[in-house]
Amino acid sequence: MRKSKFFSNICLAGLIGFGLLAISFSTQADDFTQSDLNRWHQEFMSVVMEGEKLFHSGELGTNKVSCDQCHPNAANTHPETYPKFQQQIGRVITLPEMVNWCIQQPLEGQPLSLDDPKMVALLSYITYERRGVPLAPGKH
Repeated sequence: MRKSKFFSNICLAGLIGFGLLAISFSTQADDFTQSDLNRWHQEFMSVVMEGEKLFHSGELGTNKVSCDQCHPNAANTHPETYPKFQQQIGRVITLPEMVNWCIQQPLEGQPLSLDDPKMVALLSYITYERRGVPLAPGKH
């Protein structure tokens, strides 16, 4: 009985020690310099600005139609509601799938791959315009 209690105490101490070590590593991994944060924000905003240009241009399709002709600003695309059921597609889709549907249908363009810089820019701009709005997946 005594050995069992001793072993339990050692195991508990080990788990506590491991937990404290894990907490220490996780807080260190989240400690970034102000310079890091500033650089990352600048990088992000440069992509947002590229997305804004694409959104208001006719270069994504073949018929000179731009995204803002249906969506005067990206905020009314409601990115916070994806994934959701989209009637014109007939199934639950993600925001990038909806962007590609719009590029293919009204804009008569070619779909973008998920890692295409234009897709990343569009998604960055669209979601940036709705910053602060709570996520509401599935909402119509």
